[in-house]
Amino acid sequence: MQVFVRDNNVDQALRVLKKKMQREGVFREMKRRRFYEKPSAQATREKGEAIRRARKLARKQAQREGLIAAPKKKLLPGRPGARPGGPGGMGGEQGGMGGSGAGADGRRPPQRRF
Repeated sequence: MQVFVRDNNVDQALRVLKKKMQREGVFREMKRRRFYEKPSAQATREKGEAIRRARKLARKQAQREGLIAAPKKKLLPGRPGARPGGPGGMGGEQGGMGGSGAGADGRRPPQRRF
C-alpha cells in the first residue's frame, strides 16, 4: 500500500492511508486476529458472512429489477441534499471525525470503531 505525501502535508497523507486501510479491511483483520479463533468458530463466522453477502446481492438485484422498492434515503434537516451520517449539518456528534461517539441524545454508550 502506498501513499504520497504532497507539500509536506503528513496529516492528509495519514488520513488517506487510514481510508485505504479501512477499505482493504486491514483494521477488521487486526481486530479479528487479536485473539485465537477456533477453526469451527471461524467456519461458522465465514458461513454467516457468505450468507449475508448473498442476501445483500439478492436484495440489490431485486431492487434493480423493480421487484422490491429501494429504501428511502434519509435527509438531514440541516442542509438540503446532505449525505446521511456525513460531516456537517445539524447532526451533533453524528458523522465527522471527532467527538465521543455517543448517540445524538447522549444516552447510548460510545461506539468502538476499528
